[in-house]
Amino acid sequence: MELNVCWMYHDIMDLYGDKGNMMVLKKRCLDRGIQIKIDTLSIKDECDLSTYDLLFLGGGADKEQKMLIDDLLSRKENIAKAMNENTFILLICGGYQLFGQYYISADNEKIEGLKFFDYYTETGSNGTRCIGNIAIECDLDGNKITAVGFENHGGQTRNVKTPLGHVLHGYGNSFEGKQEGFYNGQVLATYMHGPLLPKNPEITDFVIYKALKKRNPDITLQDLAPLDDTLEHQAKEYMLKRLSSK
Repeated sequence: MELNVCWMYHDIMDLYGDKGNMMVLKKRCLDRGIQIKIDTLSIKDECDLSTYDLLFLGGGADKEQKMLIDDLLSRKENIAKAMNENTFILLICGGYQLFGQYYISADNEKIEGLKFFDYYTETGSNGTRCIGNIAIECDLDGNKITAVGFENHGGQTRNVKTPLGHVLHGYGNSFEGKQEGFYNGQVLATYMHGPLLPKNPEITDFVIYKALKKRNPDITLQDLAPLDDTLEHQAKEYMLKRLSSK
C-alpha cells in the first residue's frame, strides 16, 4: 500500500511543531511497510489536490493566514473535488479556522473562510487567549480515546455541530464551550498543537487508516500492524496525571 500526502502551505503554516506531525506520520507508515510520499504546496503552485489521499494544513498566526487566504480561496473548487473523491483532511489551528465561514483577526479584520462548514471564529476580547496543556475525550468512528496537546489561540470558534471531543482539561474551541475541534468523518480539525500526532499515536494511526481508505475501501483500522507505543503512552499518562492534579 502507499499513501500520498499534500502538506499545504508548509512554508507559511508551520506553527508549534506542525513539521513534527508529518515526521511522525511518515515514520509510522514506514514502520509498517506503507510507502508514503509527502508533497508540499505553496502560494501559486499548480497542483490537483484531488489526487491525494490526505491533505494537511497546519497552524499560523493572523499574518500568515492573510498571506495565503487569496490563494487558498482560489483552490476551493479543487478542495471540494478532493473531498468528494474521499480525500481525508487534517487541519490544525489556523487551518481549522479557514475551513469555516470566517475568522475575525486580533485587529478586527474579517478573513473570509472556505465556508465548507457552519462554524466561525471570532477573536478573544481584550486580547485574551486560550493557552496551556489540554486533554480531550473523543470518539473516532467508535474508537474512544483520550488525547492530549497544547493550545495557544485567541480565536473563539463557535457553532461547531460535530466537535472532535469533549474537553477534560483546558479550553478547546472557546473559553466557555468545553468542546474541542471538529470531526465529520472526513475532516479532522483541532486546536491541539504540541505537535498533535507524536503525543497521540492513536490519532496518527486513525488518520493513516482514513487516508488509506480512499484507494483501499475495505481496509479497517485493525488491519494496521501494531507498533510499540509504550513510551508514547507513558508520556500521555504522565501529562494526564499532571493535569488532574491541578
